[in-house]
Amino acid sequence: MATDAKRLKTEGSDPLQSFLQWCEGVGLKLNNKVYISNEGTVAEYGMLAKEDIDEGELLFTIPRMALLHQGTTKVLAVLEEGKASLENTSGWVPLLLALMYEYTSPQSHWRPYLSLWSDFTALDHPMFWSKDERDRLLKGTGIPEAVDTDLTNIQKEYKDIVLPFITLHPDLWDPERHTLDLYRSLVAFVMAYSFQEPLDEEDEDEKDPNPPMMVPIADMLNHVSNHNANLEYTPECLKMVSVRSIRKGEEVFNTYGQMANWQLLHMYGFAEPYQSNSNDTADIPMSNVYKAAVQVTRSEAEQRLLVEKWSLLCEMEMVGDKGVFIFGKSGSLTDTEMYTTLKILCMSVEEFEDFRENEGWEEADDDEEKMLQALSNEGLPSLPPLWRHLVHAAARFTLASYGEDMLRDKVLLEDKDGYAKLSSRQRRALQVRYGQKTILHQLLELTKP
Repeated sequence: MATDAKRLKTEGSDPLQSFLQWCEGVGLKLNNKVYISNEGTVAEYGMLAKEDIDEGELLFTIPRMALLHQGTTKVLAVLEEGKASLENTSGWVPLLLALMYEYTSPQSHWRPYLSLWSDFTALDHPMFWSKDERDRLLKGTGIPEAVDTDLTNIQKEYKDIVLPFITLHPDLWDPERHTLDLYRSLVAFVMAYSFQEPLDEEDEDEKDPNPPMMVPIADMLNHVSNHNANLEYTPECLKMVSVRSIRKGEEVFNTYGQMANWQLLHMYGFAEPYQSNSNDTADIPMSNVYKAAVQVTRSEAEQRLLVEKWSLLCEMEMVGDKGVFIFGKSGSLTDTEMYTTLKILCMSVEEFEDFRENEGWEEADDDEEKMLQALSNEGLPSLPPLWRHLVHAAARFTLASYGEDMLRDKVLLEDKDGYAKLSSRQRRALQVRYGQKTILHQLLELTKP
């Protein structure tokens, strides 16, 4: 999937033209109303409309044999043979091994496609920022912690799974060439550009998610939350279809899903401008709600009761040490967890004892619709006073965790000259943290006494 990373050209050739010729050869069909360009798009490459396009028009089709994944790579047999040793929680290792081979093989069938990235130094995920830069620019956003986890997992995965496997197959991989650095870059490449085919509804609860795959042409379309095209999957091919009318000269945008700005920056290396991302969210650590509840206890007996309540919430899997409550622009997105937590924390001794004795409450007492309404922007001001206080205090604690002051960020965002002087990393970080702070500040206003 496309980021705004600059893709370097190979010497002596135009990689885009070579790639488009390759597309024709593999049967990828492009509607003559659209074209790929590196001018007039929000990122280095993108798709533009040559003519007006109606809703429902087919923009391009990609035959399944043109997709790059573990089932189409030249090293399929070796990957299948070693399948048991390649299992991991992410499910990405087989694709990453295939990419390591195909990316460095001069004879690779996908060379014209992979040559669009003559190296990966231009990928600008926060995992490639210095730790100091992440901690300074993104403090409070959740990204530094997510990146630390990623880097630890990548190193462990390479050392424990990948390196032993490639060492067994020196005719295909070379540890001197297929290094941890290349592996890390390919992880970022998969994060930013791969697709996962959704499971059928009847399989969602029974099967693991489908493994990721690389989808030429589709991954050149950029993302906005208000997108105008969508990828459809059929047994024979993948199809990009317009979901609303697109005017001549407009960019064709796909969607990467309902992604908050922190997720876009973490996984794809870019962020949408402030206010334009309708899917933006802010996380309130569950520990901050507990901290708020501790503050309103007035005796040791109340503190012991709080510990019991929180332990029960943990047993119910409503809260956890590193869990978060998620709020979007219209209210809570984790309404069951948030509502249940507030209700139990605010119970009297008698109510809590009844709750434990009855092993919960009747489902009809608190249905999903009631919870959703209560924690929406419209419902929050009408919450019971103690409930509002806990949400308010938790939001305040969360706002205090950011490294930059909200007013300073606001001034910087509105100062066109000052904003233009910021580096691309500073601008993206500003968009992420200010969007989150805005949601938290709105929550403070809705829950004030």
